[in-house]
Amino acid sequence: MKERFVGMIEKGAAYPANKRDLIHKQDMNIVIVGHVDHGKSTVIGRLLADTDSLPEGKLEQVRETCRRNSKPFEYAFLLDALKDEQAQGITIDVARCFFQTELRNYIIIDAPGHIEFLKNMITGAARAEAALLVIDAHEGVQENSRRHGYMLSMLGIHQVSVLVNKMDLVEYNERVFRRIERQYRKFLKKINVEPTCFIPISAMEGENIANHSVKMPWYEGMNVLQVLDSFKKETSQQNKPFRMPVQDVYKFTMNGDNRRIIAGTIETGKISVGDEVVFFPSGKRTTVKSLEAFNREPQIEIGAGWTCGFTVKEQIYIKRGEMACLVKEPQPKVTGRLLVNLFWLGKKPLVKGKDYFLKLGTAKVTMQLEDVRSVMDASSLDNMKKEQVDRHEVAECVLSLDRHIAFDLISEIAATSRFVIVDEYEICGGGIVMQEMEDHTSWVRDKVLLRNFKWVGSDISNELRAEKYNQKPALILITGEKASPRKDIARVVERQLFDAGRYVYYLGIGGLMYGLDSDIIMNMVPLNRREHIRRLAEVAHIMLDSGMILIVSAVELDASDLDVIKTSVPAELISVVWVGKTPKTDIPVNIFLSEEDKIEDSAQVIREQLNL
Repeated sequence: MKERFVGMIEKGAAYPANKRDLIHKQDMNIVIVGHVDHGKSTVIGRLLADTDSLPEGKLEQVRETCRRNSKPFEYAFLLDALKDEQAQGITIDVARCFFQTELRNYIIIDAPGHIEFLKNMITGAARAEAALLVIDAHEGVQENSRRHGYMLSMLGIHQVSVLVNKMDLVEYNERVFRRIERQYRKFLKKINVEPTCFIPISAMEGENIANHSVKMPWYEGMNVLQVLDSFKKETSQQNKPFRMPVQDVYKFTMNGDNRRIIAGTIETGKISVGDEVVFFPSGKRTTVKSLEAFNREPQIEIGAGWTCGFTVKEQIYIKRGEMACLVKEPQPKVTGRLLVNLFWLGKKPLVKGKDYFLKLGTAKVTMQLEDVRSVMDASSLDNMKKEQVDRHEVAECVLSLDRHIAFDLISEIAATSRFVIVDEYEICGGGIVMQEMEDHTSWVRDKVLLRNFKWVGSDISNELRAEKYNQKPALILITGEKASPRKDIARVVERQLFDAGRYVYYLGIGGLMYGLDSDIIMNMVPLNRREHIRRLAEVAHIMLDSGMILIVSAVELDASDLDVIKTSVPAELISVVWVGKTPKTDIPVNIFLSEEDKIEDSAQVIREQLNL
């Protein structure tokens, strides 16, 4: 007997038509993928038609549209609603359809199969718990069939059922089906995917979709509807550690409302009023005071999948890109070097020595390709040793980031391990984090995390200090060759700012070395430049937390020194001034000053360019 479903289809839809019927059932996202023209959309269209899941009159409407345009009717048109898709006969967007069985509510994601739209396929598959992979019985296993299989594996989707479609074109021949099954099962084994089953179907004729086919009596396995219900549900996202990438912090000031709401979407876990939260990569912690939502009743707990906002008891400086976690739960990884598996889609290859943007959660950081461990042809699985990653290649790489980010490994929490790479404003790649790696500032990062975790903050917020002092805190690093007048310029900048009513302080690196660093100097400890810089950064952190403008002069600071400082001090508060000729180090510079200019003029240039 035919199972009956309630559902609908639409582009970018968010809610099923009969939402009330779906509330108390288990939800599951299924992605359907495959080579172009192998019949993915037809499978879904036939599935909906055969189970009476279409909105009333939808099937007749599409049939009539085809008749008026002298076009043969195809079940794929039930999904491919965009005009340019019907004209080209390929699925460009990711369509979703909703229906239910007695067991579950389903969202079926129809992902593009054409090689040019692999980015969209990744977007759809990233949200799925299981997959249907369609192969044309007449054409057999194609390059994209293997490529899609590999990408499902890379995204951590291991529940895969293979639908061998268009069996009507091969006269329902069992030998054809078995040959494709052997060939593709062998490929899946190489990528550690054990398929749930292989099903011979004809989507156009409705064979083995909603009912078993009488034309293929040799097949005694599940039909498509049965295999959907056989997929195992993932562990509830709410049962995993709490993860909420911070989207923004909203400050209210009108009518006595002084709330600061930390907002984002909860990827996993749940959060309650009174929970102690810690933010990464900063390591700052506080306690949830209230849960906030627009036009919704106050709540004391909220979980995965919801957009959430909360206020905190202890005011701390948090910005977009941090990840909110619970102190009592396992923590995410934090580093500036990642071992990843990635898939490259850019027209230009991924190369060393070039800056890209990596986006993971709400964090967006500059990254470089440090090393290519291996490159794999996703269709043949052949490994190659290369210095770059070309289009449509899969690679294991080491990525170096310009600052630390928080993330999880794909083996632990998939949602916070996936990233995309942006090149020239276009998403050109994506992948998963396999392992965190040590970087040159890991030794100081661990100290900063401990400091922030133990830090007892003031009741006076950064905003109140900035309003009171009429200034924003800033760290001005004035560096250059030993003979340059960097100290003189720094002292004049301090005097000018002080005379202008600013709260400012000048610190020479020498005063720090023979004071705070005297244990290193007096005890004849071998010169440890990294530790000197770390202590300088800690002093800067305290001064900036107090709302001050701190001016530091030092000889020939380099990029490594700056990285250590950025680990303790927010990068947006730091400005670098180089005094002298062409910089002798690799430090990125905001302002260049000639050592031949007058000291007063140089100081004025710094004030003007930094708007002080």
